[in-house]
Amino acid sequence: MGAGYVGILSVELHFPDNHSLKGKRKELLSAKAQLHRRFGASVAEVDHHDVWQRARLTVACVARGHSEVMELLDAVERYLGAQAFELISTQREVVAPDA
Repeated sequence: MGAGYVGILSVELHFPDNHSLKGKRKELLSAKAQLHRRFGASVAEVDHHDVWQRARLTVACVARGHSEVMELLDAVERYLGAQAFELISTQREVVAPDA
């Protein structure tokens, strides 16, 4: 019996039109809530906490199959790329807990 797969996506974001930490946090709060609602993802801001035009998020998704988790990560990446902020870079990893 398989334990499923965990997809981990690390993204670097740039907020070119943002001029305060408050503005960045407002945009991040909205993005994190949407990622949770749309994809069931867990999201954490992991770097650049005190920089008002940058953020690094780590997004984690769980699915039964490898292809399913890859599709989730693709959808998350597309969603983030379509927002007002810029998606600068991404790194992904898929882990099978029973391996």
